[in-house]
Amino acid sequence: MIFRLQFTEESEQDLAELHAFLASANPSAAAKALTKIRRAFGLLEDFPYACRKALDPPEPGLRELVISFGRRGYVALFRIEGDMVSILSVRQQRESDYH
Repeated sequence: MIFRLQFTEESEQDLAELHAFLASANPSAAAKALTKIRRAFGLLEDFPYACRKALDPPEPGLRELVISFGRRGYVALFRIEGDMVSILSVRQQRESDYH
């Protein structure tokens, strides 16, 4: 089964903010990070259930994709509903939580 990806406005804004923050110090690294994040989303088209369950206790269909990038990485929160994967939020791993 191929899953369709859908990005919420919040997740698109998260990506823009992550890129802008990193670009202020290192534009090249910012471009590489965004490319790495977008490529990682490709995993969700085929294997969204391979990602860890989110929250404790877990909420059905809510999962996290861990994306490594240098010493810092990113975590994407997403929900699986039928054949749709909705990217809800993306944050740096060092951030305390999703907003």
